[in-house]
Parts: sequence; structure tokens; C-alpha cells
Amino acid sequence: MDAVRVALLREVLAGTEWPAAARRFAGALRSSVVPQGGGLLLVGTAEYEPWHLAAHLVDEAAWSGQPELAPTLVRHRVRPADPAHLAVGLGRLESAGRGATLLVVAPDRPGGALLERVHDARRAGARVLSLNGGDREVHALAHEALTVTEADDVDLDVVQHLVSAAAGENTLPSLPRTGRRFRDRLSRLTDHLTSPPPPRW
Repeated sequence: MDAVRVALLREVLAGTEWPAAARRFAGALRSSVVPQGGGLLLVGTAEYEPWHLAAHLVDEAAWSGQPELAPTLVRHRVRPADPAHLAVGLGRLESAGRGATLLVVAPDRPGGALLERVHDARRAGARVLSLNGGDREVHALAHEALTVTEADDVDLDVVQHLVSAAAGENTLPSLPRTGRRFRDRLSRLTDHLTSPPPPRW
């Protein structure tokens, strides 16, 4: 999803909690990975692999000049023929410790093996964030969580687009209400004028 489509999506969702919630979560993600420099690990469940979010975060890392936002996609099933950036298995989580950030995307409850690895990574000092579908254990494991349930007016894929776009934005100091409105209009204009993205995965 390019910048123009993200801007349109934000317009559609204006007045709901989601643009602000996505920005808050993206801010937590950005503050976790940039100062620490320990790397961002992105993992889904055995049934749901967040490769699309990985690709968007790679793009945002390039556009924003924050290479720390580019994640390592950790996969449940890795084949020998997979390219290097798609060949990292769950064993990578075993070395996640202090300074690392682990982003878990779980629309449904993950298997016990993943939950155990995430728990071990957290105990070893990794910072855990989750985009989840409401599972209590996934939510409880995370230092920061954003939950999207079936009762909400958006789905988890839409929220991932909002989060990835917001992760690459430059943050500005808090402004008065009129200043925020101007900043929002300026941000929308900038989104519309953004040059075409670099080649995708």
C-alpha cells in the first residue's frame, strides 16, 4: 500500500480510534528499536505469516532513514531454497535477548511452542510488542500491545498498514489543537506528493 492509499485510509477512518492507536503503537515500536540497536524480529503464527508487514517496514526503514525498522522475518517453515531474507526459522528467537525487539502478529492464538519462545525471549531481556486478535496470553506477554477483534470496525491487515506507515513518520513535538490540525493537513498533502516507492520484495 503506497502513501496515497494510506492517506485515503486515514481519511476513511478519521473520527475512529485507529489512526491515533496505530501511531501510538508505531511510536512504541520506533522507540524500542532505534535507541537499542538490537534488531527487530517479526514473527506470526504457523497459520499467519506477516510477510506483507515485513515488506512495508523495510520500505519505511528506507524512506525514513531509520534502518533499525527493517525487520528480520522469523518463519515457522523454512525451506532450503528460500532466499536469505526468508530463511530465518524459529530458532532465531532463542538468541533474542536484551536490546532486541520482538513484534508478534497473531490474529489467533499461537501454538504453545511460539508462546514459550516469546516468553523466554522476554525473560532474556527482549522487548515484546504484539498486534493481536484478542488472545489474552499474547496480550499479557507484550510490553506494548494493539488488539483488533472481530467486533472492531477494521481488521488486523488494515491496522498493520496504519502501523507500518506511522512507524516511518518523523515525530514532532506536541502542538496546540490548531497546530495539530495544520500538521495533519500538511501530513496528508505530503502523503499525496510522495514520490513512487522503491521496488517491493
